[in-house]
Amino acid sequence: MRAKTIFIIIFTALITIFLMINTDAVEFNFIFLKKDISKLVVVGVCTFVGFILGYWAGRPRTTVSSYDKEIDQHDNNNKSTLSDEDREYIK
Repeated sequence: MRAKTIFIIIFTALITIFLMINTDAVEFNFIFLKKDISKLVVVGVCTFVGFILGYWAGRPRTTVSSYDKEIDQHDNNNKSTLSDEDREYIK
């Protein structure tokens, strides 16, 4: 197994153990009401939302910027102006 896989397994196990230890109900103050909610639910929801936001913020971009397109177009224009001798030298 790779180190990344081992880290994910250990981290997931630690979060699960932490959630199982903290199952008692605690009074949480929401904006307009007070409610007794299990710490398990609150920490679990916050962890889940954190993972989703972290994935969303860290995922690679799939779109190509117009700047990259301009560079590619400029490179293609330069290649067409090369002589056959220059192309052979580059290879």
